[in-house]
Amino acid sequence: MREFIVEADGGSRGNPGPAGYGAVVIDAATGQTLAEAAEYIGVATNNVAEYRGLVAGLRAARELDPTAAVHVRMDSKLVIEQMSGRWKIKHPDMKPLAFEAAGVFPASQVTYEWIPREQNKHADRLANEAMDAGKRGEQWSAAASTAELEAADAKAAAAATKAEADVEAVRTVAAPSTGWGPADMGAPATFVLLRHGETPLTPQKRFSGSGGTDPSLSDVGREQAERVGAALARRGTVQAVVASPLARTRETAGIVAARLGLDVAVDDGLRETDFGAWEGLTFGEVRERYAADLNAWLADPEARPTGDGESFAATATRIAATRDKLIAAYAGRTVLLVTHVTPIKTLVRLALGAPPDSLFRMELSAASLSAVAYYADGNASVRLFNDTSHLRA
Repeated sequence: MREFIVEADGGSRGNPGPAGYGAVVIDAATGQTLAEAAEYIGVATNNVAEYRGLVAGLRAARELDPTAAVHVRMDSKLVIEQMSGRWKIKHPDMKPLAFEAAGVFPASQVTYEWIPREQNKHADRLANEAMDAGKRGEQWSAAASTAELEAADAKAAAAATKAEADVEAVRTVAAPSTGWGPADMGAPATFVLLRHGETPLTPQKRFSGSGGTDPSLSDVGREQAERVGAALARRGTVQAVVASPLARTRETAGIVAARLGLDVAVDDGLRETDFGAWEGLTFGEVRERYAADLNAWLADPEARPTGDGESFAATATRIAATRDKLIAAYAGRTVLLVTHVTPIKTLVRLALGAPPDSLFRMELSAASLSAVAYYADGNASVRLFNDTSHLRA
């Protein structure tokens, strides 16, 4: 039986943004490159592009020999763990791609291995070539790719020779290291996350989601919104305001936006979770009336509140899609998102890569500020969480 190595990668410049994939099939015995594949796929996320690269690599291997044993190597932990069956596939965009990949070869013929990014340079190069070609309005060409690689190798060899001759001189003038020095990926899309001000239900700690009475702000809540507006106006960094469609968030956003001289856009994806029959009840009241449902909800993110409420897993899927859309719309800008407890905690959880039960370990006060920055390579950085210093007299 022949043995192939498939190395695949995908990338998105913006996540989501212009995206492409690359894949290479290698003879496991000789190390010879047998096939290359790459394609510009338009606007997509990193994960979609990575899955598309996997599918293309497997198909290229199958065309060479459908009976071969295939060892897939990728630097995407998500794809490797999901295709290996160790992680669940929950995102709706991933499921059909994973199903397609699983159908190219019988499962018994394919194994998966995660490798560091620096060991996946061939596929990464192909993905970037495809994105570059797409930007120029061209199609990726395997012949052009080979020519570019040969030219790059020659240039690298010449540069290495010169560098070796000059290394001692470089050592005498080089400045000392000043830190990690990450690549400059440009300004991130920064979400300043504002939980709405108090409503009459907030001090009573009652469930208040998107399926309840939709309360407006209390007098305290309006005062809190004024203080937030004043604090953000002093900082002068917010360039746009987007709010959940519920009354308490739209009212909070309107007060803040007036201080900032901005308009308010509304996005339904930022709404709070629907707590079903628990709306308006305290935690203790829910415990008394719906103990079994509450216990299930606390233990499983797929569980729904009584009365066909929205699970935390469903909320996370909605919030992730809204996040990706807003990152694309506000790339490089700072935008204030006026929303609720669960959406803010979910955005922070996703940015940290934390498990779903971490939602129960975060405290988020009314009118508090948090912040997450999203970079062009798909990474995120939590900058602030539950800051209420602006509410102090």
